[in-house]
Amino acid sequence: MGEPLEPRREQAVELIDRLEAEYPDSTISLNFDTRLELLIAVVLSAQCTDERVNEVTAELFEKYESAEEFAEADEEQLAEDIYGITFHNSKAGYLKSIGETLVADHDGEVPDTMDELTELSGVGRKTANVVLQHAHDVVEGIVVDTHVQRISRRLGLTEAERPEAIEADLLDVVPEEHWQQFTHLLIDHGRAVCTARNPDCGECVLADICPSAKGDSEIDLASGEAW
Repeated sequence: MGEPLEPRREQAVELIDRLEAEYPDSTISLNFDTRLELLIAVVLSAQCTDERVNEVTAELFEKYESAEEFAEADEEQLAEDIYGITFHNSKAGYLKSIGETLVADHDGEVPDTMDELTELSGVGRKTANVVLQHAHDVVEGIVVDTHVQRISRRLGLTEAERPEAIEADLLDVVPEEHWQQFTHLLIDHGRAVCTARNPDCGECVLADICPSAKGDSEIDLASGEAW
């Protein structure tokens, strides 16, 4: 069983140092050129892989180039245009509604505050954080996706289960200058090594400080269940 560093802030700093060395080019994996494209891509990425989103948006962003065009789109046609995305019918409604709200309330532009963003259809705090960070260079939180949720629990940075509570715990221990990069590092590590079902703990650069390391610990702290 790995021995986590104490206090938790020291654990967080150490894992950031190690993962930055392991993934020096870690960054957002969604393709976009504008703030609107980023917003649309992040909404589509909910419960869907970034790879699939990038495949769909390659054509979508050629067809719809403005908030006005999303607002005026036929919802059934929009659903067809994003077919292959998880919950494409519901998300088509989100995209049309987002376009309508941007046109009506924001002159067709993507807003730059958490409150305004989370008023948009299909946009929660996680999505808003991504848009703020990468569209407006505003970093006021940590994006907690499934990888961040899983790995932060495995590494003993939080015992919380809900993303909002996990974010609150992480904000206390992750240095503010690393809030944005922390997410990208954990996503890369989650995809490459610390997977949900079969993590490769033998190849993990964090195994010696991970209280959940498979083979040493009997419990996966991410799920609370036995390995």
